[in-house]
Amino acid sequence: MASANNDSVYQINKGINAAIQFKGLQAQYIWYMGGAALLLTIFYAILYVCGVNSFACVGIITAVGIPLIMAIYHLSGTYGKHGLIKLLAARSIPKTVKSRSRMMFKKQNIYGKAA
Repeated sequence: MASANNDSVYQINKGINAAIQFKGLQAQYIWYMGGAALLLTIFYAILYVCGVNSFACVGIITAVGIPLIMAIYHLSGTYGKHGLIKLLAARSIPKTVKSRSRMMFKKQNIYGKAA
């Protein structure tokens, strides 16, 4: 009979409620990296079908891909798992709210419902 050994390869329930992290990328940036890889692959295929030399295709993809990957890692490190979403949401908040009339405030009762 096999004995129960605690030195197993896989550790169960490690990191519950922790953010997903893969090679330094957090949360949605993993998906951004996958999308970047997919776009670079499609771009390579388009260049190759158009008749560009294979080595030139690899050079172009490398020249485009490295800054793209560095930008994704920079966003992940700077904003974390929720920061970029909060930054984009903060841009949609108006600086001021203008009202030409006080009637909408006069018609409301204590509970915020129209009278």
